[in-house]
Amino acid sequence: MTAPTTDPDVDARPTGHACIQSYLPTLDNSPGVYRMLDAESRVLYVGKARNLKKRVANYAKPSGHSARIARMIRETASMMFLSTRTETEALLLEQNLIKQLKPRYNVLLRDDKSFPNILIPKDHPFPQIRKHRGAKTEKGAYFGPFASAGAVNRTLNQLQKVFLLRNCSDSMFESRTRPCLLYQIKRCSGPCVGRISEEAYAASVRDAERFLQGKSTGVQEALAAEMEAAAEALEFERAAALRDRIRALTQVQSVQGINPRGVAEADVVALHMEGGQACVQVFFIRANQNWGNRDYYPKTGSGADAAEVLRGFLGQFYENKEPPRLILLSHDIEDRALMQEALSERAGRKVQIAMPQRGEKADLVAGAARNARESLGRRLAESAAQGKLLAGLAEAFDLDAPPKRIEIYDNSHIQGTNAVGAMVVAGPEGFVKSQYRKFNIRGDSLTPGDDFGMMKEVLTRRFQRLLKEDPDREGETWPDLLLIDGGAGQVAAVAGILGDLGVEDIPVVGVAKGIDRDAGKEEFHRPGQRPFALKRNDPVLYFTQRLRDEAHRFAIGAHRQKRSKAVGATPLDEIPGVGATRKRALLTHFGSAKAVSRAGLADLKAVDGISDSLAEKIHAFFHERG
Repeated sequence: MTAPTTDPDVDARPTGHACIQSYLPTLDNSPGVYRMLDAESRVLYVGKARNLKKRVANYAKPSGHSARIARMIRETASMMFLSTRTETEALLLEQNLIKQLKPRYNVLLRDDKSFPNILIPKDHPFPQIRKHRGAKTEKGAYFGPFASAGAVNRTLNQLQKVFLLRNCSDSMFESRTRPCLLYQIKRCSGPCVGRISEEAYAASVRDAERFLQGKSTGVQEALAAEMEAAAEALEFERAAALRDRIRALTQVQSVQGINPRGVAEADVVALHMEGGQACVQVFFIRANQNWGNRDYYPKTGSGADAAEVLRGFLGQFYENKEPPRLILLSHDIEDRALMQEALSERAGRKVQIAMPQRGEKADLVAGAARNARESLGRRLAESAAQGKLLAGLAEAFDLDAPPKRIEIYDNSHIQGTNAVGAMVVAGPEGFVKSQYRKFNIRGDSLTPGDDFGMMKEVLTRRFQRLLKEDPDREGETWPDLLLIDGGAGQVAAVAGILGDLGVEDIPVVGVAKGIDRDAGKEEFHRPGQRPFALKRNDPVLYFTQRLRDEAHRFAIGAHRQKRSKAVGATPLDEIPGVGATRKRALLTHFGSAKAVSRAGLADLKAVDGISDSLAEKIHAFFHERG
């Protein structure tokens, strides 16, 4: 791969076709990635080419372009190039640069969260079954991806009913002396207190894995045979328990929804475009089971067609996810074979991309397309209503234009303890939960319960980061309006904080409870102006209440999470090198953190997973603390 090439004398260059034409003599016929930049060096578009010279020559032609590409060409003032060894390498690099630079004319996937899986670990004689999200670093069997945490939880609940596997943590498992409630209601086989042998539990684990692999019929037949054998042996209680498990498995199979018989593993990806917006529905088929679906709303790059939107979506969607063996599409894409090759290279095995025309696969795609159409229709309707509310908000608060990004702030604490600040974000598409942020209050000098001091810390950290990362406000992370839960005092304090940071052009509005703290009688405060109220039936009033309540809900949730974590904290958390696994090993071995603090060096060295050097660290930590 060669270094990027640019012309140092950018200002002397013409723009548009002439600018692009001037680069042709310096290009060869190698594959690579090109970037188009405007007069202020902002990236307009990132593309890949099998042949850089031919692709750039196409842009240099004065005619034959769509309206979108013509606009992009007119704005182009300079270009950058990266040559690669292969076109596949260029495709992968293109998608990385698009996610990093977010060019205006590229298709952008804004939601790239990971998907949850089910994990059955292999490092315990009685492994638990649990939800897992993130890198697959732990030794065990992974099943997924599932479309949502809810889909995982439903499946885990079903597996508990049928296979009676535990879901408690290892530390709770080790400390049990009596069966828990899950055993009493027949959701667990009670391995913690010896109610099932290791061999029998291992057999249940194997059955659960077979079920998750789509072999539920075989599992059901094996359970039926086992039930008959137990009945013939006059073990009627065991036979009844097996009968209940067969019934639960039958119920699971009946409520799983559309489970394709001829598609073992696939992602079904369908696109619908309308009103300048796009919705992509992804259905996850694994082990011949439908494991849920999720919708996405990528930016369409100022008017890209369906083929380009879907191609851009696939490249960015699988950038940090393992692709399945089969991807079914509603629309064909450019360079389908190349995308197959790139995804196969990323997965380390063959990945096929198909656009079925008939049969069960075509039915799956049609169902996903119908969901995409309906989801986009609902979104467009909600966007229209949201647009009216934002316009009303601009009128009520005397803003120059309807805000595209509203940030709402709140604090939560109990007498100053476990204090957190919260920021929620709303815009034309409603609440943007991927942009929510929580701030652990760090100020040691703050008086407990000092809401002004907490808000100062939160806003200072927030806007110092904005000023550092995007000083020219070119991105979409700068707010158009700040809503604060509070009255004149809080608003004046916030205005002062922003003024100290040199950010004085962002409107600030405080939402106070008003008379008798009654919802509907809120007063609104702006710096240097008299407070005012809105009519009780004004939709804008309800809208601001929703914004404030969402910030309050998120702040309380973050506070409870922090408080819960603090309750389970021990001095072991302060020792470098003692993570969750070693902490669990120490507590299991000694029974409590206090017992660890009293243990001798030789006893610490005897704990599994604790090296001699770490044992010395732990011993020294408690010895120095006295």
